[in-house]
Amino acid sequence: MTFVTNHFSSYAVGYNKVEFKDVGFNDSYADAVSFIAAREITSGTGTGTFGPADTLTRGQFITLLLKAYEISLDANPSDNFKDAGNTYYTEYLAAAKKLGISGGVGDNRFEPGKAISRQEMYTLLCKTLKQINMQPKGASEKKLSDFTDSGEIAGWAEDSVKLLLETGKISGNAGKLSPAGAATRAEMAQVLYNLIAE
Repeated sequence: MTFVTNHFSSYAVGYNKVEFKDVGFNDSYADAVSFIAAREITSGTGTGTFGPADTLTRGQFITLLLKAYEISLDANPSDNFKDAGNTYYTEYLAAAKKLGISGGVGDNRFEPGKAISRQEMYTLLCKTLKQINMQPKGASEKKLSDFTDSGEIAGWAEDSVKLLLETGKISGNAGKLSPAGAATRAEMAQVLYNLIAE
């Protein structure tokens, strides 16, 4: 970070370092968790914990996603999913619907309380990036055919998984992508970090 002044006052650069008692210094996702917490994208799960292995719901993810990219909300949305309720994610769901980030799961429902799969998470990410004209950068030698379960990727998610894989934003685990498996909070933190900090 560089800035110029016309006098000799002293300055300090502030950094809101956030630590969680269930995230160790040597954990592979430690930097990612610290990064998103410092930017107030998440404050953890309470009592000083982050819950890295916890599954993430669709409502939680859409909230974190729109916070991460500072997407404006409509305090009085005229159109929303019929299961959006009146809770912390209500306005985030309305914004996602309005912007075309998500059309829901059918019958004007979003299923915010359902665990989000990895391929759902990746698809929502890529739709958001397209809407704000911030396509991921980078290059990786990995390709879908490198993974033994690539055939399990849903047709509607394949382009998003491929894009994030080929730009190095996701890498799979032990030769698998586990696209239909539930995403964890640590995985959410890592992919957001990989995209935002690039």
